[in-house]
Amino acid sequence: MTPRIPVIDIAPALAGAPADRLAVAQAIDRTCVDIGFFTITGHGVPAAVIDDLRVRAHEFFALPMAEKRRAIHPVAHTPRGYIAMGGEALSYASERETPPDLKEFYHLGRERWPDEPYFTGPEGRRYFIPNLWPERPAGLGPAAERYFAAMERLDLELMRLAALALGVDEHFFDTKLDKHITAMRLNFYPEQTAAPEPDQLRAGAHTDYGLLTILNGENVPGGLQVQTRGGAWIDVETAPDSFVVNIGDLMMRWSNDRWVSNPHRVVNPPSEVASRARRLSVAFFLHPNYDAVIECIAPPGQAKYPPVGSGEYRDFKYRQTRVEAAE
Repeated sequence: MTPRIPVIDIAPALAGAPADRLAVAQAIDRTCVDIGFFTITGHGVPAAVIDDLRVRAHEFFALPMAEKRRAIHPVAHTPRGYIAMGGEALSYASERETPPDLKEFYHLGRERWPDEPYFTGPEGRRYFIPNLWPERPAGLGPAAERYFAAMERLDLELMRLAALALGVDEHFFDTKLDKHITAMRLNFYPEQTAAPEPDQLRAGAHTDYGLLTILNGENVPGGLQVQTRGGAWIDVETAPDSFVVNIGDLMMRWSNDRWVSNPHRVVNPPSEVASRARRLSVAFFLHPNYDAVIECIAPPGQAKYPPVGSGEYRDFKYRQTRVEAAE
């Protein structure tokens, strides 16, 4: 029997009863030990918030290439604005060289922050960067900001459940996330009118870098797959009314390998439908405060990883995956 990604209804946990919160936390723990991926329902995010962003994102990616390229950030290597096809190869982060990924994307962060040195000082300016919005479609920025705020609320709930699951205080992560450096991407995988190069995928096999990723996708050919601990690749359903959550590298380090940050990829559609199989996904990559130090939750002397800075780790992974020739 083919393994399936567990579906967890988090509505009982959001209602607040301690026993229900613990039960959901235990369900999260079981799947994170096993595969590090799960689908959540009962999340409470309004459908209108999701749909509004998806509609406007599709409108942007349908624009002529010349117009989309006007939304490329004028400062090279700035993780904001439009990134054209060929700008990234995610497999590089796993030290495997492949042709560039067959996707284009829009990279954004939080829209506003306090006028305080943490955000506006020399270090903060590396992470708190103004978003760059295109002329069209109108309203893309506000739609993204509403979605981003909804994901912040959802991720805080999930991290409190994660703390319960790992046996620490429910608010353990709160002070590591109150000034987070999370990025969000609108990923667009266009129709394929020519055969991909050998080993070229819509997104090469990789792990995510931060704590949790919350993904909203579409069930169309050429979708997400995750690798099991046994090495098999299985499909992940990405219905638009639910979210797929996966563990990132820093969460795996924090849990001292109790939870797994599993490789995943986005495969190419079958050749018979490739010319019409476009796909959009919205990924929210929760990343701790840039000055947070990730130290294993483990007894003294049993840590499998040395401490690492949140911002330091993110910057290293960004450098790994960038395809210089495409910029």
